[in-house]
Amino acid sequence: MAAKVSLSFGKLADTELDNFAQGVIDAMTGNTAFPTPPVTLANLQTAQADFASKLAAAQTGGVADTAAKNNSRQALITILRDEAAYVQIRCNNDPAILLSSGFQMQSTNRAQVTLTKPVGLALTNGSTGQLLARVDPVKNANMYEGRIKPSDGDWLPSVFTGDSQRIVFSGLTRGKDYTAQVRALGGSTGQSDWSDPSSHMAM
Repeated sequence: MAAKVSLSFGKLADTELDNFAQGVIDAMTGNTAFPTPPVTLANLQTAQADFASKLAAAQTGGVADTAAKNNSRQALITILRDEAAYVQIRCNNDPAILLSSGFQMQSTNRAQVTLTKPVGLALTNGSTGQLLARVDPVKNANMYEGRIKPSDGDWLPSVFTGDSQRIVFSGLTRGKDYTAQVRALGGSTGQSDWSDPSSHMAM
């Protein structure tokens, strides 16, 4: 059965699209399966940063700021679609390779069912200031949303991935305890309940 890259990222809300793009950048950086993307990761990073900046301006600005944000959003989506087409060719119908790009795979099950709450959440240390989360795969999920907060603070911006086994939280403070949760996206309700929380110290 062919593994096909999902283009549903084009329908994500602004903040979710911003986080999704950063997730693709993180996943494709140093990924030997995708050595020569049609748009360099540096240019993708520039487009993502531009969108993030204009998104922030639009939240407190006027009509012109919103129009600039919308134009930047469309430019980012266009680049992501180019990268997705490249991933589709390079993955050779291998779901694991496809998901390693940070893009999600089209569901082969079109049934609109209620997604179950993710279980088995585990946190481990990655690079400095990074925690890696994984949960058991949820049937019929299109992608996964992870959120994390310091033990004495508020939730940080969510991260998104198509791989339940690799949910990356970056930019954390070493020596600080963090609590994370994960939920599945898709199904008839749009998302599952959040998983039970898990805590770990960033190193």
